[in-house]
Amino acid sequence: MPSCLRSVPKGARCLLTAAVLLASASTATAADALERGKSGYPLPRFVSLSSSEVNVRMGPSFQHKIKWTFRKAGLPVEIVREFENWRRVRDADGEEGWVHHSLLSGRRTALVAPWSDGQAVPLRTAARADAETRALLEPLVLAAVDKCDGRWCAISGRGWHGHVPQSALWGVYPQEEVD
Repeated sequence: MPSCLRSVPKGARCLLTAAVLLASASTATAADALERGKSGYPLPRFVSLSSSEVNVRMGPSFQHKIKWTFRKAGLPVEIVREFENWRRVRDADGEEGWVHHSLLSGRRTALVAPWSDGQAVPLRTAARADAETRALLEPLVLAAVDKCDGRWCAISGRGWHGHVPQSALWGVYPQEEVD
């Protein structure tokens, strides 16, 4: 995660690696999840941050030390565990920590190709590889996920909308359908 999105305490290092992201991407889809948290929702699942300042803690309580602080509302995170009102989340870097459930939203968002080395992703006018390119989205662009059919997602941001392959997004599972 770029430092403008997350503050890491002194001495800690964050590295965005393809291996971590590939391991995260291989996680079972939310629809196929066999496990359900105490909330009744499937584990794992994607949600987004509801605040522009979210402390991620070492454990599931306010007494646990803060590992880092997210600095951008709307970022997607993956909930991998639940404990009472706390959720263990994983970010696009593969880092995990605990967040109070009140700082999370069910609103679906995604990051465009955070694993990419600067290669832009075409935003298409329709959900087809041969559709006209509306724009080129740089890696780490934050988008609202409007709908996914399992192969393509309709996404949007301030003043733009279009379609990208689902595989180009971190914040939705492969083959997941989102309405």
